Amino acid sequence: MGLTAPDPLTVLAIDAGNSKTDVAVVNAAGEVLATARGGGFRPPAVGVAAALDALAEPVARAFADAGVTSVGHVAACLANADLPVEEEQLAAALHARAWGASVEVRNDTFAILRAGVAEPRGVAVVCGAGINCVGMRPDGRTARFPAIGRISGDWGGGWGLAEEALWHAARAEDGRGGPTSLARTLPAHFGLPTMYALIEALHLEHLDHDRRHELTPVLFATAADGDPVARAIVTRLAEEVTVMATVALRRLDLLDEEAPVLLGGSVLTAGHPLLNDTVRTLLAARAPKADVRVVTASPVLGAVLLGLDRLGADAGAQERARGHWEGADPESSGGRSGATM
Repeated sequence: MGLTAPDPLTVLAIDAGNSKTDVAVVNAAGEVLATARGGGFRPPAVGVAAALDALAEPVARAFADAGVTSVGHVAACLANADLPVEEEQLAAALHARAWGASVEVRNDTFAILRAGVAEPRGVAVVCGAGINCVGMRPDGRTARFPAIGRISGDWGGGWGLAEEALWHAARAEDGRGGPTSLARTLPAHFGLPTMYALIEALHLEHLDHDRRHELTPVLFATAADGDPVARAIVTRLAEEVTVMATVALRRLDLLDEEAPVLLGGSVLTAGHPLLNDTVRTLLAARAPKADVRVVTASPVLGAVLLGLDRLGADAGAQERARGHWEGADPESSGGRSGATM
């Protein structure tokens, strides 16, 4: 069976994160023609060319399964596209691959937002390895932050929480800080007796650097057990999430009207009661009309919906696509938004 000619009313949707990439080929009716999964997308670590070479593999599989060689539009939501100039550079690089007649690149946080709402309107805060927040309105207005670390005013994310927990635990053990159970629970996670032993293991790389992310769940467990220092760290993260969401709502003139605030990323979707309940309490005071939800839909759905927005697809097409990832009959999904209360 030969490949069909490119269809201008098709979308290649890409959700590329640091650890994995999902792609989908969808037509203007919202029918999913093919999907594929690949590895992480990390241009800062390997360079743009190598990152796109890795991305090309799942794209090629999806194209082959869909029976196409290119599409009408590429909607790419990419990790590490933190600044508009980076989005423009990556869009140019993707356009050069000739996967689609047009290309739009957004930060991958936009995929979380669009997956969780029935229309492109609202704010999303994502807390996984890092922390980020974006907002959008149907008229195209957006709100965003650079979200590239402390130099852009950020605090939080899984890596940041692990570092904060280590800081407090080290000072508790050597006497520079107040007592905290973190001085016991953090080294115990790795079978080590003291913080000194953990510090030495990390510094001498007896423990791989990437294993530091394992300490974030330990922090939350220690907070749940009532440790005041651990609880203070979690509460500070809730404050940061609230501040980002409130500022984004204000920038979009949504603070005084009902608008969804979506929570996504591994930290915010893990269901930590102290974190999520505190976020809801703080937002109830500062943005009373915010409708806080936790995103449950796959982020690639957000990229698909952004692509269908670009094609001017109707609500039926969007519901059909949503039904594919939510495992529901799109004819009876009732306009669900892929998010839970």
